Amino acid sequence: MKTFKNTGARAALVALLLFVPAAAQKPPESPKAAPPAALDGVSADSLRGHVSFLASDLLEGRRTPSRGLDLAAEYVAAQFRRAGLEPAGDDGYFQTAPWGEVAKLSRRPRELSPEEAALKVRNVAGILRGSDPKLKDEYVIVSAHYDHIGVRPETEGDRVFNGANDDASGTAGVIETAAALARMSPRPRRSVLFLAFCAEEHGLLGSRWYGLHPLVPLARTVAQLNLEVIGRTGHDESSQAGTLAMTGFDYSDVGALLSKAGEAAGVRVYKHPTNSDAFFGRSDNQSLADAGVPAHTVSVGYMYPDYHKPGDEWQKLDYANMERVVRAVALAVIDLADAPQPPRWNEQNPKAARYVEAWKKLHGK
Repeated sequence: MKTFKNTGARAALVALLLFVPAAAQKPPESPKAAPPAALDGVSADSLRGHVSFLASDLLEGRRTPSRGLDLAAEYVAAQFRRAGLEPAGDDGYFQTAPWGEVAKLSRRPRELSPEEAALKVRNVAGILRGSDPKLKDEYVIVSAHYDHIGVRPETEGDRVFNGANDDASGTAGVIETAAALARMSPRPRRSVLFLAFCAEEHGLLGSRWYGLHPLVPLARTVAQLNLEVIGRTGHDESSQAGTLAMTGFDYSDVGALLSKAGEAAGVRVYKHPTNSDAFFGRSDNQSLADAGVPAHTVSVGYMYPDYHKPGDEWQKLDYANMERVVRAVALAVIDLADAPQPPRWNEQNPKAARYVEAWKKLHGK
Protein backbone atom coordinates (compact mmCIF):
# COMPACT_ATOMS: atom_id res chain seq x y z
CA MET A 1 0.00 0.00 0.00
CA LYS A 2 2.83 2.41 0.78
CA THR A 3 4.37 1.93 -2.64
CA PHE A 4 1.00 2.33 -4.32
CA LYS A 5 0.32 5.62 -2.52
CA ASN A 6 3.72 7.08 -3.54
CA THR A 7 3.13 6.08 -7.16
CA GLY A 8 -0.28 7.70 -7.18
CA ALA A 9 1.00 10.91 -5.66
CA ARG A 10 3.78 11.07 -8.22
CA ALA A 11 1.32 10.53 -11.07
CA ALA A 12 -0.97 13.22 -9.69
CA LEU A 13 1.94 15.65 -9.42
CA VAL A 14 3.02 14.95 -13.00
CA ALA A 15 -0.52 15.48 -14.23
CA LEU A 16 -0.75 18.76 -12.34
CA LEU A 17 2.50 20.05 -13.81
CA LEU A 18 1.47 19.08 -17.34
CA PHE A 19 -1.74 21.05 -17.11
CA VAL A 20 -0.44 24.24 -15.46
CA PRO A 21 -1.58 27.12 -17.70
CA ALA A 22 1.25 28.51 -19.83
CA ALA A 23 0.80 32.01 -18.39
CA ALA A 24 1.62 30.72 -14.91
CA GLN A 25 4.97 29.26 -15.94
CA LYS A 26 8.05 31.48 -15.69
CA PRO A 27 9.73 31.73 -19.11
CA PRO A 28 13.44 30.92 -19.20
CA GLU A 29 15.75 33.91 -19.12
CA SER A 30 17.47 34.75 -22.39
CA PRO A 31 21.21 34.20 -22.16
CA LYS A 32 23.37 37.29 -22.40
CA ALA A 33 25.10 37.70 -25.72
CA ALA A 34 28.71 36.58 -25.51
CA PRO A 35 31.44 39.01 -26.55
CA PRO A 36 32.69 38.35 -30.09
CA ALA A 37 35.31 35.60 -30.20
CA ALA A 38 37.59 38.04 -32.01
CA LEU A 39 38.14 39.83 -28.69
CA ASP A 40 39.87 36.73 -27.30
CA GLY A 41 42.94 37.87 -29.23
CA VAL A 42 43.32 40.94 -27.01
CA SER A 43 45.98 39.82 -24.57
CA ALA A 44 48.10 41.24 -21.80
CA ASP A 45 51.23 39.86 -23.48
CA SER A 46 50.45 41.56 -26.77
CA LEU A 47 49.79 44.88 -25.03
CA ARG A 48 53.05 44.50 -23.10
CA GLY A 49 54.91 43.92 -26.35
CA HIS A 50 53.57 47.11 -27.96
CA VAL A 51 54.20 49.30 -24.92
CA SER A 52 57.69 47.96 -24.24
CA PHE A 53 58.76 48.98 -27.74
CA LEU A 54 56.99 52.33 -27.90
CA ALA A 55 58.30 53.31 -24.45
CA SER A 56 61.83 51.99 -24.96
CA ASP A 57 64.89 54.24 -24.65
CA LEU A 58 65.50 53.66 -28.37
CA LEU A 59 62.59 56.01 -29.15
CA GLU A 60 64.00 58.71 -26.88
CA GLY A 61 60.67 59.83 -25.46
CA ARG A 62 58.88 60.37 -28.82
CA ARG A 63 59.02 64.15 -28.80
CA THR A 64 57.30 65.98 -31.67
CA PRO A 65 59.23 66.25 -33.97
CA SER A 66 62.02 63.71 -33.53
CA ARG A 67 63.54 60.56 -34.95
CA GLY A 68 62.01 58.59 -32.08
CA LEU A 69 58.55 59.87 -32.98
CA ASP A 70 59.08 58.81 -36.60
CA LEU A 71 60.06 55.31 -35.45
CA ALA A 72 56.90 55.12 -33.36
CA ALA A 73 54.80 56.24 -36.33
CA GLU A 74 56.32 53.53 -38.51
CA TYR A 75 55.59 50.95 -35.81
CA VAL A 76 51.93 51.95 -35.52
CA ALA A 77 51.57 51.95 -39.31
CA ALA A 78 53.11 48.47 -39.45
CA GLN A 79 50.55 47.20 -36.91
CA PHE A 80 47.67 48.74 -38.89
CA ARG A 81 49.07 47.07 -42.01
CA ARG A 82 49.34 43.75 -40.18
CA ALA A 83 45.70 44.00 -39.07
CA GLY A 84 44.59 44.60 -42.65
CA LEU A 85 43.33 48.16 -42.21
CA GLU A 86 43.11 50.33 -45.32
CA PRO A 87 45.53 53.28 -45.44
CA ALA A 88 43.61 56.47 -44.70
CA GLY A 89 46.21 59.22 -44.97
CA ASP A 90 47.57 61.35 -47.78
CA ASP A 91 50.76 59.23 -47.73
CA GLY A 92 49.68 55.68 -47.10
CA TYR A 93 48.92 55.35 -43.40
CA PHE A 94 50.26 58.83 -42.66
CA GLN A 95 48.50 62.17 -42.54
CA THR A 96 51.45 64.47 -43.10
CA ALA A 97 51.84 68.17 -42.34
CA PRO A 98 54.70 70.68 -42.08
CA TRP A 99 55.63 71.11 -38.43
CA GLY A 100 55.86 74.84 -38.98
CA GLU A 101 52.17 74.95 -39.94
CA VAL A 102 51.04 72.60 -37.16
CA ALA A 103 53.00 74.55 -34.55
CA LYS A 104 51.09 77.70 -35.48
CA LEU A 105 47.98 76.11 -33.95
CA SER A 106 49.55 76.35 -30.50
CA ARG A 107 48.04 78.80 -28.06
CA ARG A 108 51.62 79.75 -27.20
CA PRO A 109 53.47 79.61 -30.54
CA ARG A 110 57.24 79.98 -30.48
CA GLU A 111 59.85 80.77 -33.09
CA LEU A 112 61.08 77.63 -34.87
CA SER A 113 64.49 77.08 -36.36
CA PRO A 114 64.58 76.54 -40.14
CA GLU A 115 65.33 72.87 -39.51
CA GLU A 116 62.35 72.47 -37.18
CA ALA A 117 59.98 74.29 -39.52
CA ALA A 118 60.94 71.94 -42.39
CA LEU A 119 60.36 68.44 -40.62
CA LYS A 120 57.24 66.70 -41.54
CA VAL A 121 55.05 65.48 -38.67
CA ARG A 122 52.50 62.70 -39.01
CA ASN A 123 49.27 61.39 -37.63
CA VAL A 124 48.81 57.68 -38.34
CA ALA A 125 45.47 56.57 -39.78
CA GLY A 126 43.87 53.31 -40.91
CA ILE A 127 40.26 52.38 -41.72
CA LEU A 128 38.32 49.20 -41.12
CA ARG A 129 35.48 49.36 -43.64
CA GLY A 130 32.01 48.65 -42.34
CA SER A 131 29.88 45.72 -43.50
CA ASP A 132 26.58 47.58 -43.96
CA PRO A 133 26.05 48.96 -47.50
CA LYS A 134 24.64 52.24 -46.14
CA LEU A 135 26.23 52.66 -42.73
CA LYS A 136 29.75 51.95 -43.98
CA ASP A 137 29.90 55.61 -45.04
CA GLU A 138 29.60 56.64 -41.39
CA TYR A 139 32.57 56.46 -39.02
CA VAL A 140 33.53 55.78 -35.42
CA ILE A 141 36.99 57.05 -34.41
CA VAL A 142 39.25 55.20 -31.98
CA SER A 143 42.33 57.25 -31.11
CA ALA A 144 45.28 57.92 -28.82
CA HIS A 145 48.35 60.14 -28.97
CA TYR A 146 51.64 58.39 -29.65
CA ASP A 147 53.99 61.26 -28.77
CA HIS A 148 55.54 62.19 -25.41
CA ILE A 149 57.97 64.86 -24.18
CA GLY A 150 61.33 63.47 -25.25
CA VAL A 151 64.73 63.80 -23.57
CA ARG A 152 65.49 66.49 -21.01
CA PRO A 153 69.26 67.23 -20.92
CA GLU A 154 68.95 69.19 -17.69
CA THR A 155 67.65 66.15 -15.81
CA GLU A 156 70.10 64.25 -13.60
CA GLY A 157 70.27 60.49 -13.99
CA ASP A 158 67.70 59.03 -16.36
CA ARG A 159 66.96 61.74 -18.93
CA VAL A 160 64.54 59.84 -21.18
CA PHE A 161 60.87 60.51 -20.53
CA ASN A 162 59.56 57.21 -21.86
CA GLY A 163 55.82 57.93 -21.57
CA ALA A 164 54.74 54.32 -21.10
CA ASN A 165 51.39 55.17 -19.54
CA ASP A 166 51.21 58.57 -21.27
CA ASP A 167 50.38 57.44 -23.86
CA ALA A 168 52.07 54.33 -25.18
CA SER A 169 49.34 52.52 -23.22
CA GLY A 170 46.54 54.18 -25.17
CA THR A 171 48.37 53.67 -28.47
CA ALA A 172 48.74 49.96 -27.71
CA GLY A 173 45.02 49.87 -26.93
CA VAL A 174 44.20 51.37 -30.33
CA ILE A 175 46.43 48.80 -32.06
CA GLU A 176 44.82 45.88 -30.22
CA THR A 177 41.28 47.16 -30.82
CA ALA A 178 42.05 47.47 -34.53
CA ALA A 179 43.38 43.93 -34.69
CA ALA A 180 40.39 42.53 -32.78
CA LEU A 181 37.74 44.22 -34.90
CA ALA A 182 39.54 43.25 -38.10
CA ARG A 183 39.17 39.58 -37.09
CA MET A 184 35.36 39.87 -36.85
CA SER A 185 33.12 38.27 -39.46
CA PRO A 186 30.95 40.04 -40.30
CA ARG A 187 32.71 43.28 -39.47
CA PRO A 188 30.92 46.12 -37.61
CA ARG A 189 28.27 47.87 -39.67
CA ARG A 190 29.85 51.34 -39.64
CA SER A 191 33.45 51.95 -40.62
CA VAL A 192 36.00 52.49 -37.87
CA LEU A 193 38.86 54.98 -38.28
CA PHE A 194 41.87 54.29 -36.08
CA LEU A 195 44.07 57.32 -35.38
CA ALA A 196 47.34 57.89 -33.55
CA PHE A 197 47.94 61.61 -33.04
CA CYS A 198 51.27 63.43 -32.80
CA ALA A 199 51.96 66.60 -30.81
CA GLU A 200 49.38 66.12 -28.06
CA GLU A 201 52.00 67.19 -25.55
CA HIS A 202 52.39 70.51 -27.39
CA GLY A 203 48.72 71.35 -26.82
CA LEU A 204 46.62 68.76 -28.71
CA LEU A 205 48.15 69.96 -32.00
CA GLY A 206 47.95 66.69 -33.92
CA SER A 207 44.25 66.29 -33.24
CA ARG A 208 43.62 69.99 -33.84
CA TRP A 209 45.25 69.60 -37.24
CA TYR A 210 42.99 66.61 -37.90
CA GLY A 211 39.91 68.62 -36.89
CA LEU A 212 40.83 71.22 -39.51
CA HIS A 213 41.84 68.62 -42.12
CA PRO A 214 39.66 65.56 -41.49
CA LEU A 215 40.35 62.36 -43.41
CA VAL A 216 36.65 61.39 -43.37
CA PRO A 217 33.70 63.83 -43.30
CA LEU A 218 33.08 65.18 -39.80
CA ALA A 219 29.34 65.23 -40.48
CA ARG A 220 29.53 61.46 -41.01
CA THR A 221 31.69 60.85 -37.93
CA VAL A 222 29.26 59.62 -35.29
CA ALA A 223 31.59 59.35 -32.26
CA GLN A 224 35.18 59.27 -31.01
CA LEU A 225 36.64 57.22 -28.16
CA ASN A 226 40.11 58.45 -27.22
CA LEU A 227 42.37 56.28 -25.03
CA GLU A 228 44.66 58.01 -22.54
CA VAL A 229 46.70 56.62 -19.60
CA ILE A 230 45.00 53.23 -19.38
CA GLY A 231 47.95 51.28 -17.96
CA ARG A 232 48.53 52.31 -14.33
CA THR A 233 46.18 51.16 -11.57
CA GLY A 234 47.91 52.64 -8.53
CA HIS A 235 47.16 56.36 -8.41
CA ASP A 236 46.69 59.19 -5.97
CA GLU A 237 43.48 57.50 -4.84
CA SER A 238 42.72 53.84 -4.12
CA SER A 239 43.55 51.18 -6.70
CA GLN A 240 41.78 51.76 -10.01
CA ALA A 241 41.97 48.14 -11.18
CA GLY A 242 38.76 46.98 -12.83
CA THR A 243 37.53 50.52 -13.52
CA LEU A 244 37.42 52.91 -16.43
CA ALA A 245 36.67 56.62 -16.17
CA MET A 246 35.29 58.72 -19.02
CA THR A 247 35.57 62.47 -19.45
CA GLY A 248 32.29 64.32 -19.97
CA PHE A 249 30.50 61.16 -18.86
CA ASP A 250 27.01 62.65 -19.04
CA TYR A 251 27.67 65.10 -21.88
CA SER A 252 26.32 62.57 -24.41
CA ASP A 253 24.80 59.09 -24.83
CA VAL A 254 28.25 57.53 -25.06
CA GLY A 255 28.64 57.19 -21.28
CA ALA A 256 25.67 54.85 -20.92
CA LEU A 257 26.78 52.80 -23.92
CA LEU A 258 30.32 52.44 -22.57
CA SER A 259 28.97 51.43 -19.15
CA LYS A 260 27.01 48.59 -20.74
CA ALA A 261 30.08 47.40 -22.64
CA GLY A 262 32.17 47.62 -19.49
CA GLU A 263 29.71 45.45 -17.58
CA ALA A 264 30.04 42.75 -20.23
CA ALA A 265 33.84 42.91 -19.95
CA GLY A 266 33.95 43.00 -16.15
CA VAL A 267 34.95 46.67 -15.95
CA ARG A 268 33.10 49.31 -13.94
CA VAL A 269 32.74 52.46 -16.04
CA TYR A 270 32.10 55.57 -13.98
CA LYS A 271 32.06 59.34 -13.81
CA HIS A 272 34.83 60.68 -11.61
CA PRO A 273 33.25 63.29 -9.31
CA THR A 274 35.71 66.05 -10.26
CA ASN A 275 38.07 64.90 -13.00
CA SER A 276 35.49 63.64 -15.49
CA ASP A 277 34.44 67.18 -16.36
CA ALA A 278 37.71 68.95 -15.52
CA PHE A 279 39.76 66.75 -17.88
CA PHE A 280 37.33 66.87 -20.81
CA GLY A 281 39.37 69.53 -22.60
CA ARG A 282 42.79 68.11 -21.75
CA SER A 283 43.08 65.37 -24.36
CA ASP A 284 42.53 64.70 -28.04
CA ASN A 285 38.76 64.32 -27.83
CA GLN A 286 38.44 68.11 -27.49
CA SER A 287 39.26 68.85 -31.13
CA LEU A 288 36.48 66.58 -32.40
CA ALA A 289 34.03 67.77 -29.74
CA ASP A 290 34.63 71.37 -30.82
CA ALA A 291 33.57 70.30 -34.31
CA GLY A 292 30.34 68.79 -32.94
CA VAL A 293 31.27 65.09 -32.83
CA PRO A 294 30.34 63.27 -29.56
CA ALA A 295 33.91 62.67 -28.41
CA HIS A 296 35.28 61.50 -25.07
CA THR A 297 38.50 60.24 -23.49
CA VAL A 298 38.65 57.09 -21.39
CA SER A 299 41.31 56.57 -18.71
CA VAL A 300 42.16 54.30 -15.81
CA GLY A 301 42.37 57.03 -13.23
CA TYR A 302 43.97 60.35 -14.13
CA MET A 303 47.14 61.40 -12.29
CA TYR A 304 49.83 58.98 -11.14
CA PRO A 305 53.21 59.33 -9.38
CA ASP A 306 55.41 59.24 -12.53
CA TYR A 307 53.29 61.57 -14.66
CA HIS A 308 55.65 63.45 -17.03
CA LYS A 309 58.69 62.00 -15.27
CA PRO A 310 61.43 59.61 -16.43
CA GLY A 311 59.94 56.91 -14.21
CA ASP A 312 56.93 56.36 -16.48
CA GLU A 313 58.32 53.06 -17.79
CA TRP A 314 56.70 50.00 -19.32
CA GLN A 315 57.46 47.62 -16.42
CA LYS A 316 55.07 49.54 -14.14
CA LEU A 317 51.88 48.98 -16.14
CA ASP A 318 49.15 46.52 -15.17
CA TYR A 319 48.75 44.60 -18.42
CA ALA A 320 46.14 42.16 -17.14
CA ASN A 321 43.91 45.11 -16.31
CA MET A 322 44.70 46.74 -19.66
CA GLU A 323 43.44 43.59 -21.36
CA ARG A 324 40.04 43.94 -19.65
CA VAL A 325 39.88 47.66 -20.38
CA VAL A 326 40.70 47.26 -24.06
CA ARG A 327 38.06 44.56 -24.41
CA ALA A 328 35.51 46.93 -22.87
CA VAL A 329 36.54 49.67 -25.29
CA ALA A 330 36.35 47.29 -28.24
CA LEU A 331 32.84 46.20 -27.23
CA ALA A 332 31.78 49.85 -26.98
CA VAL A 333 33.20 50.56 -30.43
CA ILE A 334 31.27 47.61 -31.86
CA ASP A 335 28.08 48.89 -30.22
CA LEU A 336 28.68 52.40 -31.60
CA ALA A 337 29.33 50.99 -35.05
CA ASP A 338 26.26 48.73 -35.00
CA ALA A 339 23.70 51.00 -33.31
CA PRO A 340 20.69 51.91 -35.47
CA GLN A 341 21.03 55.55 -34.40
CA PRO A 342 24.26 57.42 -33.62
CA PRO A 343 24.82 58.91 -30.15
CA ARG A 344 23.77 62.47 -29.40
CA TRP A 345 24.96 65.22 -27.10
CA ASN A 346 22.88 65.66 -23.97
CA GLU A 347 20.82 68.83 -24.51
CA GLN A 348 19.75 68.76 -20.84
CA ASN A 349 23.31 69.23 -19.61
CA PRO A 350 24.37 72.91 -19.74
CA LYS A 351 28.03 71.87 -19.89
CA ALA A 352 27.35 70.25 -23.26
CA ALA A 353 25.56 73.28 -24.72
CA ARG A 354 28.49 74.46 -26.88
CA TYR A 355 28.86 70.97 -28.33
CA VAL A 356 25.14 70.69 -29.03
CA GLU A 357 25.37 73.92 -31.02
CA ALA A 358 28.47 72.70 -32.85
CA TRP A 359 26.64 69.48 -33.76
CA LYS A 360 23.68 71.43 -35.09
CA LYS A 361 25.99 73.61 -37.18
CA LEU A 362 27.85 70.56 -38.49
CA HIS A 363 24.59 68.95 -39.56
CA GLY A 364 22.89 72.08 -40.84
CA LYS A 365 20.25 72.10 -38.11
